[in-house]
Amino acid sequence: MKKKISKFFLLGMVGVFVSCLEKDKHVHHEAENASSQAASNITYTCPMHPQIVESEPGSCPICGMNLEPVTKQVSQDNTTSIMLSDTQIKLGNITARTVQTGQVGSNTILTGRLVFDETQVDLISSRAAGRIEKLYVKETGRPIRKGQPLYELYSESLLTMEQEYLLALDQVKAFPGQKQFVSILEAAERKLQLVGLTNAQINKIANARQLDARITFLAPTSGTVTEIAAAEGIYVAEGSLLYRLNQFSTIWVEAELYTSEANQLKIGTPIEVRIAGTSKPINTKIAFINPEFRQNTQVLIARAELPNPKGQFIAGTQATITLPGATNQALVVPLDAVIRDSRGAYVWLQTAKNTFLPKMVTLGEESANQVAITSGLNANDTVVVTGAYLLHSESVLKNGSDQMAGHNH
Repeated sequence: MKKKISKFFLLGMVGVFVSCLEKDKHVHHEAENASSQAASNITYTCPMHPQIVESEPGSCPICGMNLEPVTKQVSQDNTTSIMLSDTQIKLGNITARTVQTGQVGSNTILTGRLVFDETQVDLISSRAAGRIEKLYVKETGRPIRKGQPLYELYSESLLTMEQEYLLALDQVKAFPGQKQFVSILEAAERKLQLVGLTNAQINKIANARQLDARITFLAPTSGTVTEIAAAEGIYVAEGSLLYRLNQFSTIWVEAELYTSEANQLKIGTPIEVRIAGTSKPINTKIAFINPEFRQNTQVLIARAELPNPKGQFIAGTQATITLPGATNQALVVPLDAVIRDSRGAYVWLQTAKNTFLPKMVTLGEESANQVAITSGLNANDTVVVTGAYLLHSESVLKNGSDQMAGHNH
């Protein structure tokens, strides 16, 4: 009986030993396969020339830099993530941040243009009838300052006013203390002031005791000449337009509105204005809405005022006006984070250090600089916000094709 038990015991121990050997062999085989698979997911590329892809370490044949390892990881939906080196991330300016919650509205975009601020327009007209003898400013676009000579006028009516003034001076000297003669002198002096002569010019007439039928008129204000309506040698009537001056410390932006768009606006509505050739938008408010349609059209004019202290904005420049719409709370990402093609839209997620994975998303409302994500992302996801297109290009180079093909969200 003892011999039989020993035989069975020995046979059992042999079976256990053989089973352990087989299991160890299987585990070793799986480890080799995993190591082989991991090795097959590593390629080597040049940070400066990503088109160079090798299966083994080495140097770039173009620039001689050491090739950097890039690891591919396959997700459950068969999309392949890529791992970049620190150098590649720095060169590609690839940055990521956690998805944020924000407000995105259905904004209305209008096309407008800059126009002169009509409240800053000064018209210079002739104060007396006569002949233009000389124009000191003969071209538009020139800035002028207050007190600068503008034109010289020959006028017989001015000559008569000078005679009356000198006569009144003589009467005051001849009859000192007589109030009526003082009143006549003050009236004569006032008439010269009203036609545009300065106190210095009037005092010169009084001191020189000479009549001058050619009077130089000075600029009553500063500004930029935008129109010249006079010419040397022509006769002008009293009140005739000679110059138009504009100041540019502020400028208007105007847009045409249809009735449906006008319903979104009222005086004081905040808007965002982007001017062609500038990078930063300007926030302002609607200052005026025309109460009637423009002649022979079905559009209204809305206007806003823009600061222009340096005169950098020029009338006639095109502008884009964004009208605010209803806003909703949603997950939002910058517009540059989204890659769009015929199959839809997707973003790049950062799944680990230097590791990125493409993810199809559904887009919602869009504003000037961000877009809502209605599905495809969670609040704790980390999304690439700069360099997404470089990641896309890198992925195509590494995988040989667009790996998002066939993934319709």
